[in-house]
Amino acid sequence: MVINPIAKIQNDFPSKFGIPRQSGRIPELTGKIIFEKEFRYEDAFRGLEQFSHLWLIWEFSENKKDDWSATVRPPRLGGNKRIGVFATRSPFRPNSLGLSCVKLEAIEKDEKYGIVLTVSGADLMNNTPIYDIKPYIPYADCIEQAQGGFAEEKKDYKAEVEIPEKLLNIIPENKKEALKKILEDDPRPSYKKDIEKAYGFPFSDYEIKFIAKENKIIVTDIIEK
Repeated sequence: MVINPIAKIQNDFPSKFGIPRQSGRIPELTGKIIFEKEFRYEDAFRGLEQFSHLWLIWEFSENKKDDWSATVRPPRLGGNKRIGVFATRSPFRPNSLGLSCVKLEAIEKDEKYGIVLTVSGADLMNNTPIYDIKPYIPYADCIEQAQGGFAEEKKDYKAEVEIPEKLLNIIPENKKEALKKILEDDPRPSYKKDIEKAYGFPFSDYEIKFIAKENKIIVTDIIEK
């Protein structure tokens, strides 16, 4: 059976670098889900307004490979220790499918695109294809006694962030907090955190430049594109 995308997300991440490592970590990040023409029937969304969160099933479209590996190196383990692919959320998977829980912020009707969903907390790149959307159901999807394995080890990690006021003022007010939290989440690969070097990534209409010294992120420039 061939499955086709039903929608794509539009957001502030034109490249992979800087995207949150998990959904929900940065609720200030918002995006819009634009549906393909054949899925714009209003009836398909009837009742969706009753739910606060959604599951997105999507494709790691920038990580397609002809083969796959049984083990991967999770960045949060330093990028050196190998773990079974099914014990990770690595983008390098047999079928390149991702699963994210996002908050449903708005359901709006657009003249050009029909029903558009605004969501927050997504960890997807701009134009990521989405294959299905399902409501998050708290009594079934939230398991209070669940164990998080090695993923729990660094879940509360935050880098110290320094952004000069004159640079921060370049960013629109409604995107400042999201940018700060992206940097606090430390977009660098974990295995490079002992290396002092310059980094950069696109965010919205800007190029964010920073250097890193151990656990401190220092923004050196913000360039409007």
